[in-house]
Amino acid sequence: MDLRQLRYFVAVAKERNFTRAADLLHMAQPPLSRQIQLLEEELGVDLIIRSSRPVRLTEAGRVFNEQALQILGRVEQMKEATRRVGLNQNSVLSIGFVASTLYGGLPALVRKLRQQAPDVDIQLLEMMSVHQVSALKEGRIDIGFGRLRHTDPQIVTTILREEPLAVAIARDTRLAFTVDPILPEALVGEKLILYPRTPRPSFADHVLNVLLEKDVRPAEIQEVTEIQTALGLVAAEAGVCVVPASARKLRSDVHYRLLAGERSTSPVVLSQRVSDNSAHVTLVRRLALEMQMDDASSLDLWSDVPS
Repeated sequence: MDLRQLRYFVAVAKERNFTRAADLLHMAQPPLSRQIQLLEEELGVDLIIRSSRPVRLTEAGRVFNEQALQILGRVEQMKEATRRVGLNQNSVLSIGFVASTLYGGLPALVRKLRQQAPDVDIQLLEMMSVHQVSALKEGRIDIGFGRLRHTDPQIVTTILREEPLAVAIARDTRLAFTVDPILPEALVGEKLILYPRTPRPSFADHVLNVLLEKDVRPAEIQEVTEIQTALGLVAAEAGVCVVPASARKLRSDVHYRLLAGERSTSPVVLSQRVSDNSAHVTLVRRLALEMQMDDASSLDLWSDVPS
């Protein structure tokens, strides 16, 4: 599999027609069809339903198209950033983040960073906590904001905040009668929706550990890929979901209650390479720590407790 094949597939997925896609790519239709066929043979699954008009993507094809678009977009960003650095136009700072930090303090931190370092090209890359360690060691990111503690000797971590956990509950159900904190024991017998399904360990394992410490065993567990999917299922009364408290901003049609207990928190973890004392990484760390020390009434940026 190569980038050329990804571009071919994305063109077919966009046009829903091999002939139009071939015209767009300035190539003949038969070799385009052959490349897509080779791609399917390598993956071992069908990506396109050719018998329909226009052609349709299979479920696997939709997933592949989404990932291919992200990869091709990242390649273009990489090329442009490399050109700018090569021309001494500016420097690049790559920040890895888990999605839940977008509902807390990451956007405000990036705004402050842009104000204080306007010459820096900031690249934000969504990345699971467990992947941030390898990305830092391989130089693919310069700093990471995640949810998992780790002990890799090449990475230094700073706990920016222990963010309260909240339980997302469908409105008009028995647990949604109050906004008071809810005991973990109240979730016994409930269907629990967890995210992410992969990779592991993840926030899902952290939630399970918090509940198991109280000997809370849900009646059933459903694992999904993203927090948006999890909260959508909650809204549909398919179960309850434990989320960082700041994530309540994501959906207003779901009821939220803080999860009671001293250990019912999720850390916001800043990770960087041990040997990296570069000016921009140091600036990000300083800004993040300053934001944690500011007046909570105006800059409580990593957590927004449900009301």
